[in-house]
Amino acid sequence: MENLKKELKEIIIRDLKLQGVNPDDIADDAPLFEEGLGLDSLDAVELVVLIQKHFAVQIEDMEEGREDFVSINALARFIEARRK
Repeated sequence: MENLKKELKEIIIRDLKLQGVNPDDIADDAPLFEEGLGLDSLDAVELVVLIQKHFAVQIEDMEEGREDFVSINALARFIEARRK
């Protein structure tokens, strides 16, 4: 699970082009959106595509998965549950 979290952080930083952010700067339980990492609704759409591309996990409804995208911990649990 720790490797998955690290990979998620690296993907988010690289593919969403976050400047001046390192994986160690993102706490596993910190919010990804708004006051946390500062991602917005466009980033959320991109993140859905990235999760599908990198982890072959289908996300049918963004509203349904909203709570699964609140933090790195939640996102890692979501991916792990869908991969099994």
